[in-house]
Amino acid sequence: METIRQQKIARLLQKEVGEIFNKSEVELIKGTMISVTQARVSPDLSIAKIYLSLFPADNKQEAIESIRKQASEVRYVLGKKVAKQLRHIPELHFYLDDSFDYAEKIDELLK
Repeated sequence: METIRQQKIARLLQKEVGEIFNKSEVELIKGTMISVTQARVSPDLSIAKIYLSLFPADNKQEAIESIRKQASEVRYVLGKKVAKQLRHIPELHFYLDDSFDYAEKIDELLK
């Protein structure tokens, strides 16, 4: 179970990383909308798991690999943004959140 501090930091990271991707402060895949669906922080606040939803649906694995390669750049920009709120910036691990695709697949099957 997450502590209140973990939840607050996770919400902060979700908001700030989402803004980084929306404002394209880091050179990412062109023509792909990236939204942060969830963020989870480890109990020692050293690792953050960031779950991303990518649209359009083609080449998602390639896109997530590209984002993972640029994780240090995203962390650097994030560090500049949240330097006043956090002493240590957690290491960022990016994962593909395919829950929307799964829901869409179920919806199609039900039709």
